[in-house]
Amino acid sequence: MTRRAVPVGIGHYLPERIVPNAEFEQSLDTSDEWIRTRSGIERRHFAAEGETTSHMATHAARAALAHAGIAPGEIDGVIVATSTPDLTFPSVATMVQSDLGMTRGFGFDVQAVCAGFIYALSTANAMIVSGQADRMLIIGAETFSRIMDWSDRSTCVLFGDGAGALVLEAQEGTGENSDRGILSVDLNSDGRYRDMLYVDGGVSTTGSAGKLRMQGNALFRQAIEKLAATAETALGKIGLSGRDVDWIVPHQANIRIIQGTARKLDLPMERVIVTVQDHGNTSAASIPLALSVAVAEGRIKHGDLVLSEAIGGGLAWGAIVLRW
Repeated sequence: MTRRAVPVGIGHYLPERIVPNAEFEQSLDTSDEWIRTRSGIERRHFAAEGETTSHMATHAARAALAHAGIAPGEIDGVIVATSTPDLTFPSVATMVQSDLGMTRGFGFDVQAVCAGFIYALSTANAMIVSGQADRMLIIGAETFSRIMDWSDRSTCVLFGDGAGALVLEAQEGTGENSDRGILSVDLNSDGRYRDMLYVDGGVSTTGSAGKLRMQGNALFRQAIEKLAATAETALGKIGLSGRDVDWIVPHQANIRIIQGTARKLDLPMERVIVTVQDHGNTSAASIPLALSVAVAEGRIKHGDLVLSEAIGGGLAWGAIVLRW
């Protein structure tokens, strides 16, 4: 028998404030049509004053735990993927532990920007497969609205806030790719491309949080190639191809990147979960948000083969194949 990390619960949280594209027309040389044409984004959510990454992460965690029918005290570890923590330290994960009333187990954060949830899932999977944990809570949560340069129309219209959470549980499988749970992982990074997407501040440089900077065209060219390659690698590790995939749940950054990656994998858009129009780019939160929406709508069902891939600052990118 093979020990597998199987998804048993999922949930998400979005701030109450919805910001349509038209709102940016009041302060920027832009339009709803310009934003939709270039990104596919129609609206996004922004956190309220005083609403933090840990608050949103905790809301999503509670929803995922309720969906799984599992109490917080039954969780062995919490991993939060985020690039926008409440504080430099302690970790958002320990804040979530406290908010959930957890007094056992462990918690830590993972920072791989938009690829953060893939990295966090990979870490949780390794812990479960190795026997270090039986149940893990994995969260992607971001308040990117706090690091936007509101005078830069090429970036500030693209991002949103939110959180998604997934509960993984150790279950026995046969070792075949028909098992439920995480079946394969592929992770990559290349620091030579770090100037394509970064924040111009930090503890050991400016002493401030800084603002997001992006070379959009250069990043676009890298994204499609690298996302398709990592997806094919992850599938190839278990002897599968794009034809075997029921659903792609990609990082929701840009509709043109999503469409381009699907074409390279020879998959129709009817098998791609797309939420970028409603959420914008929520970085590490985008994949669990999209997963949660798709499950709630009844599209992703038990037994479906799901492929998720993401790329973010670093550059860091990767893919995970799992059977729901």
